[in-house]
Amino acid sequence: MMKRLVGALLSITIGALALADTRSPTEGERTAETLKQLEQDWADAEKAGDSEKLGRIVADDWIGVDNDGRKLTKAQLMARIKSGSVKAEFIELGPMDVKVLGGGAAVVQGSDIEKSTMNGKPTRMEIIWMDVFANRDGKWVCVRSQSASGQSGDAATASRSRWPI
Repeated sequence: MMKRLVGALLSITIGALALADTRSPTEGERTAETLKQLEQDWADAEKAGDSEKLGRIVADDWIGVDNDGRKLTKAQLMARIKSGSVKAEFIELGPMDVKVLGGGAAVVQGSDIEKSTMNGKPTRMEIIWMDVFANRDGKWVCVRSQSASGQSGDAATASRSRWPI
Protein backbone atom coordinates (compact mmCIF):
# COMPACT_ATOMS: atom_id res chain seq x y z
CA MET A 1 0.00 0.00 0.00
CA MET A 2 2.78 2.42 0.92
CA LYS A 3 4.64 1.65 -2.34
CA ARG A 4 1.52 2.49 -4.36
CA LEU A 5 1.03 5.75 -2.47
CA VAL A 6 4.67 6.78 -2.99
CA GLY A 7 4.44 5.79 -6.68
CA ALA A 8 1.26 7.81 -7.14
CA LEU A 9 2.75 10.86 -5.39
CA LEU A 10 5.90 10.55 -7.49
CA SER A 11 3.84 10.41 -10.70
CA ILE A 12 1.81 13.45 -9.66
CA THR A 13 4.97 15.37 -8.76
CA ILE A 14 6.68 14.58 -12.06
CA GLY A 15 3.52 15.53 -13.96
CA ALA A 16 3.22 18.82 -12.06
CA LEU A 17 6.86 19.66 -12.73
CA ALA A 18 6.43 18.95 -16.42
CA LEU A 19 3.39 21.22 -16.58
CA ALA A 20 5.10 23.94 -14.55
CA ASP A 21 7.96 24.03 -17.07
CA THR A 22 5.66 24.88 -19.97
CA ARG A 23 4.88 28.55 -20.02
CA SER A 24 3.12 30.89 -22.32
CA PRO A 25 5.22 33.37 -24.25
CA THR A 26 5.44 36.80 -22.68
CA GLU A 27 4.01 39.88 -24.37
CA GLY A 28 7.55 40.92 -25.32
CA GLU A 29 8.26 37.52 -26.88
CA ARG A 30 5.00 37.66 -28.86
CA THR A 31 5.86 41.17 -30.05
CA ALA A 32 9.36 40.06 -31.08
CA GLU A 33 7.93 37.20 -33.14
CA THR A 34 5.37 39.54 -34.75
CA LEU A 35 8.10 42.00 -35.74
CA LYS A 36 10.37 39.26 -37.09
CA GLN A 37 7.46 38.06 -39.21
CA LEU A 38 6.89 41.60 -40.47
CA GLU A 39 10.55 41.73 -41.49
CA GLN A 40 10.12 38.46 -43.40
CA ASP A 41 6.92 39.82 -44.98
CA TRP A 42 8.87 42.94 -46.03
CA ALA A 43 11.54 40.81 -47.73
CA ASP A 44 8.85 38.71 -49.43
CA ALA A 45 7.04 41.85 -50.63
CA GLU A 46 10.27 43.25 -52.10
CA LYS A 47 10.98 39.97 -53.93
CA ALA A 48 7.43 39.89 -55.30
CA GLY A 49 7.40 43.60 -56.17
CA ASP A 50 4.28 43.86 -54.00
CA SER A 51 4.07 47.54 -53.10
CA GLU A 52 0.59 47.07 -51.59
CA LYS A 53 1.85 44.56 -49.03
CA LEU A 54 4.92 46.67 -48.30
CA GLY A 55 2.65 49.70 -47.91
CA ARG A 56 0.86 47.99 -45.03
CA ILE A 57 4.16 47.34 -43.21
CA VAL A 58 5.63 50.82 -43.68
CA ALA A 59 3.89 53.77 -41.99
CA ASP A 60 2.76 56.73 -44.07
CA ASP A 61 5.33 58.92 -42.29
CA TRP A 62 8.15 56.38 -42.73
CA ILE A 63 11.60 57.66 -43.55
CA GLY A 64 14.53 55.46 -44.39
CA VAL A 65 18.21 56.01 -45.03
CA ASP A 66 19.49 53.50 -47.54
CA ASN A 67 22.91 51.90 -47.67
CA ASP A 68 24.18 54.73 -49.88
CA GLY A 69 23.13 57.35 -47.32
CA ARG A 70 20.12 58.58 -49.32
CA LYS A 71 16.95 59.60 -47.49
CA LEU A 72 13.81 57.90 -48.76
CA THR A 73 10.14 58.57 -47.99
CA LYS A 74 7.37 56.00 -48.21
CA ALA A 75 6.18 57.55 -51.47
CA GLN A 76 9.69 57.21 -52.94
CA LEU A 77 9.99 53.62 -51.73
CA MET A 78 6.62 52.71 -53.23
CA ALA A 79 7.52 54.38 -56.54
CA ARG A 80 10.82 52.47 -56.62
CA ILE A 81 9.02 49.15 -56.09
CA LYS A 82 6.22 49.92 -58.58
CA SER A 83 8.61 51.10 -61.30
CA GLY A 84 10.66 47.92 -61.15
CA SER A 85 13.87 49.97 -61.23
CA VAL A 86 14.93 47.95 -58.19
CA LYS A 87 14.02 44.28 -58.26
CA ALA A 88 15.07 41.97 -55.44
CA GLU A 89 15.64 38.47 -56.75
CA PHE A 90 17.00 36.91 -53.58
CA ILE A 91 16.88 38.04 -49.96
CA GLU A 92 18.14 35.84 -47.15
CA LEU A 93 17.48 37.34 -43.74
CA GLY A 94 20.09 36.72 -41.09
CA PRO A 95 19.58 36.67 -37.33
CA MET A 96 17.46 39.47 -35.90
CA ASP A 97 17.54 41.13 -32.51
CA VAL A 98 14.35 42.77 -31.22
CA LYS A 99 14.24 45.27 -28.37
CA VAL A 100 10.74 46.14 -27.19
CA LEU A 101 11.01 49.59 -25.66
CA GLY A 102 7.54 49.93 -24.18
CA GLY A 103 5.10 52.68 -24.95
CA GLY A 104 4.31 50.98 -28.24
CA ALA A 105 7.83 51.18 -29.70
CA ALA A 106 10.37 48.55 -30.69
CA VAL A 107 13.65 48.29 -32.61
CA VAL A 108 14.69 45.41 -34.87
CA GLN A 109 18.32 45.00 -35.94
CA GLY A 110 19.42 42.47 -38.48
CA SER A 111 21.29 41.69 -41.65
CA ASP A 112 20.51 40.16 -44.98
CA ILE A 113 22.15 39.01 -48.14
CA GLU A 114 20.53 40.38 -51.28
CA LYS A 115 20.82 39.76 -54.96
CA SER A 116 19.02 42.49 -56.90
CA THR A 117 18.81 44.32 -60.16
CA MET A 118 19.11 48.11 -59.91
CA ASN A 119 18.35 50.02 -63.09
CA GLY A 120 19.13 46.88 -65.07
CA LYS A 121 22.47 46.29 -63.32
CA PRO A 122 22.87 43.14 -61.16
CA THR A 123 24.06 43.68 -57.60
CA ARG A 124 24.94 41.38 -54.73
CA MET A 125 25.51 42.71 -51.24
CA GLU A 126 25.19 42.16 -47.56
CA ILE A 127 23.18 44.78 -45.76
CA ILE A 128 23.00 45.45 -42.05
CA TRP A 129 19.93 47.37 -40.95
CA MET A 130 17.81 48.71 -38.14
CA ASP A 131 14.06 49.31 -38.26
CA VAL A 132 12.02 51.22 -35.68
CA PHE A 133 8.41 50.10 -35.25
CA ALA A 134 5.47 51.80 -33.57
CA ASN A 135 2.24 50.17 -32.49
CA ARG A 136 -0.49 52.37 -33.93
CA ASP A 137 -4.08 51.47 -33.22
CA GLY A 138 -3.05 47.90 -32.32
CA LYS A 139 -0.98 47.38 -35.49
CA TRP A 140 2.82 47.41 -35.72
CA VAL A 141 4.21 49.58 -38.54
CA CYS A 142 7.75 50.58 -39.42
CA VAL A 143 8.35 54.31 -38.91
CA ARG A 144 12.13 54.60 -39.48
CA SER A 145 14.81 52.50 -41.16
CA GLN A 146 18.52 52.73 -41.70
CA SER A 147 20.80 50.39 -43.58
CA ALA A 148 24.47 50.11 -44.39
CA SER A 149 26.41 48.01 -46.84
CA GLY A 150 28.17 45.15 -45.19
CA GLN A 151 30.14 43.07 -47.64
CA SER A 152 29.93 43.07 -51.43
CA GLY A 153 30.61 40.01 -53.48
CA ASP A 154 29.03 36.66 -54.09
CA ALA A 155 25.76 36.40 -52.17
CA ALA A 156 26.27 32.68 -51.70
CA THR A 157 29.59 33.12 -49.91
CA ALA A 158 29.22 36.48 -48.12
CA SER A 159 29.64 36.08 -44.37
CA ARG A 160 27.53 37.54 -41.59
CA SER A 161 30.16 36.74 -38.99
CA ARG A 162 31.48 40.32 -39.02
CA TRP A 163 28.14 41.66 -37.77
CA PRO A 164 26.72 39.20 -35.27
CA ILE A 165 23.30 40.42 -34.23
